[in-house]
Amino acid sequence: MGHIAVKGLFEKIIESYIFEHSFNMFIIIGKNNQNDFDVLYANSLAIQCFSEEINQSASCFFGDFWKPINRKLRKLPSNSTYKTEVNVIKNKERILYEIDLQHRTVDSGNEFVCIGLRERMDIFADRESLTMLEHKYTSVIDHNLDPIITINKKLKIINANRAVHEVFGYRFKELSDRSILNLIGDDEAEDFQLFFLQALSGESIEMEGSTLFHKGGCLLPTYLKAIPVVIDGVVEEIHMIFRDTSVHQANDEKLQFLSYHDQLTGLWNRRAMNEHFDEDATSALKNKERLSVIHVGIDRFKLINESLGQNGGDEILKMVAERLKMICPASARLYRNSSDEFIISMKNHSVSKTENFSQKILNDFGKPFYYNHQEYFISASIGISVYPEDGKTLEALLRKSEQALTYVKDRGRAHYRFYGVEMNSVFPDEVLMESHLRRAIELDELAIHYQPQVDLKTGHIGSFEALLRWNNRKFGFVSPAHFIPIAEESGLIHGIGDWVLDQVCSQLKEWQNKGFKPVRIAVNISPKQFRMENFVDKLKKKIIRYGIIPCSLEVEITESALTNRDETLAILNELKKIGIFISVDDFGTGYSSLSYLKQYPIDIIKIDRSFIKDIETDPKNEAIAKTIINLAHNLGMEVIAEGVEKDLQASILLGANCQKAQGFLYSKAIPVEELVERYFVYSV
Repeated sequence: MGHIAVKGLFEKIIESYIFEHSFNMFIIIGKNNQNDFDVLYANSLAIQCFSEEINQSASCFFGDFWKPINRKLRKLPSNSTYKTEVNVIKNKERILYEIDLQHRTVDSGNEFVCIGLRERMDIFADRESLTMLEHKYTSVIDHNLDPIITINKKLKIINANRAVHEVFGYRFKELSDRSILNLIGDDEAEDFQLFFLQALSGESIEMEGSTLFHKGGCLLPTYLKAIPVVIDGVVEEIHMIFRDTSVHQANDEKLQFLSYHDQLTGLWNRRAMNEHFDEDATSALKNKERLSVIHVGIDRFKLINESLGQNGGDEILKMVAERLKMICPASARLYRNSSDEFIISMKNHSVSKTENFSQKILNDFGKPFYYNHQEYFISASIGISVYPEDGKTLEALLRKSEQALTYVKDRGRAHYRFYGVEMNSVFPDEVLMESHLRRAIELDELAIHYQPQVDLKTGHIGSFEALLRWNNRKFGFVSPAHFIPIAEESGLIHGIGDWVLDQVCSQLKEWQNKGFKPVRIAVNISPKQFRMENFVDKLKKKIIRYGIIPCSLEVEITESALTNRDETLAILNELKKIGIFISVDDFGTGYSSLSYLKQYPIDIIKIDRSFIKDIETDPKNEAIAKTIINLAHNLGMEVIAEGVEKDLQASILLGANCQKAQGFLYSKAIPVEELVERYFVYSV
């Protein structure tokens, strides 16, 4: 039998028994699947008399006493009451017990029997017991923290406990013999009477959202529970238990507000936007109108946060929200989309109206914001998408308004633009790609390919560049030019960079163990990875862990990593102490200050492919390449040319005394298995 059904049973039956019975023992049994009975409840006196174990069959619990009870029980009709007496020999004495059996079948089809029994006693003891039970019952009602009003079958109030006065202001003498309907609002009187009729049928029921008049005249929201008092199978009265839910209702209203509003600014939030859009889009479609989505982004808000702190930044955001509220017409909806972005939805606005409104926002941002008695000038950028031309879903419109906003910020900020198809190419799905990149190592999607660096004089290959490749299950093969910036921006580059170094060191160790000829592997190091405080220490540990020769490893950095002179010089000197080679990649495209070439312990200069391309037809490219080669040689550095694809390019470089070249003329970057097969032979 379910706990809820049993609980409801207890509430109905026990209250009836308080008045009708004065038995010493009270037991509830329920029919099980074997058509027998199990004990569900027994009071302390019954436990003392029969068994301390309740969870067992009725026959085990009662022992010999079960046979006479069972005989009476088998003859008992469904949903009926039966009184009898039974003689039982207990401790060699014959004792007469009065027994009361009540059979009930609940809605779920479960059957149960309530058994009350007592020894025959004199009238004085009987009255004393009854008085004690009545006191217990009265105490339960009077000291209940919830207001309880007892009514008869004519809806007249016959009792009210103390809590009624504390919560609703009425004393019992003010309510006695009044109709309960006088306390119920007119709008709910009919529903209450239906509720009362259900309780009058003997059913314990509940009702949410009811109201009751306070003595002061206001209606208080309540939760109501009706418990019928059944005597001899007839409902004589009903306990109405009320619970004041005004505090809960206020909390619910507050939660409702917070669920649809931004906590900082009080503006509508993204959840509200989702719900409002369905309504606005339906209206726009029906009336053949446009719906403009205006995406406002505060320019350089990160700088504001860094300058004023988090609290100062929050105060500025509140000011921005208030200013936007003052500008927006009554028909517009204003939302906070993210930290420094706001969305304005405008119905039935033509392109010219939307343009005028956007310009009004920009003009208003020209006025200063005041914080701590100081003026701050803040600009805003605006991207706009229009329903239904740019999309019929909120997601599509927000994506395109954000594309337009990004387009504006990339082109000087502080103006507005409508979405255009040309913006698609500058707004890849970087968020989704970043999510996939986060699991690339775990899913074994990354691989190292190696491109040989060829000695232009001898054709000998003694070094390779390690190049990272990503084959994603959704995007396929992703260009490093695409995913490396995402990794750097998101901070994933640190984990990926460590993984690359581990793979290269492990590969060098394997070749070393197999007796392959010594080679050097160049590994590209991100500027962020290079500037990490523990970069050199981590590299030392990897060299020791894998047991490789330090000079077999080459750290390849770009010119952008060389800007901080003191920090860079310290790191490079530490690397040289270990014995690692240092090369500068893409030379001539970055920092391009010749002073660092003589200051830093650089071993190799790599000429960027942009200077090698068309070197055979472009005299300027040829002159630049030769100048770089001569400069490097004069400083005692080796030169490697990247992106060599033609024999004539190789000839020009050889003539200029360039030592090495790499590019498709010799080989693309290839997997390690192919590299071993093509280039390695065992040392003699």
